Amino acid sequence: VQLQASGGGLVQAGGSLRLSCAHSGRTFSSTGMAWFRQTPGKEREFVAAISWYSGSTYSAESLKGRFTISRDNAKNTVYLQMNSLRPDDTAVYYCAADDTFSRLTMNSRAAYGYWGQGTLVTVSS
Repeated sequence: VQLQASGGGLVQAGGSLRLSCAHSGRTFSSTGMAWFRQTPGKEREFVAAISWYSGSTYSAESLKGRFTISRDNAKNTVYLQMNSLRPDDTAVYYCAADDTFSRLTMNSRAAYGYWGQGTLVTVSS
């Protein structure tokens, strides 16, 4: 499995970006995908996750209402729509996947066996 993340860039505060993550392998009913983000000196933090089979989505409480995860089954791609961006959203965003998705562990980095290369999002004030 390879994950290819894209869509990062420079945006002004208040703007929007949509990140994409293409999943190259086979997906299963138990597959889940997620977005995490990381800034220098900090741990990688959970942003959002989605169950591939059901399409159920989950977001970090602090980001609800601004960030939305979605998927396109036909394209094997997951998206992260980010609105009302703020300077503190600046980070490298990583997509992740695993074939044993669980709501109990979906916000844990250790729950994902596959990671994309990261895409940098910079929000200017």
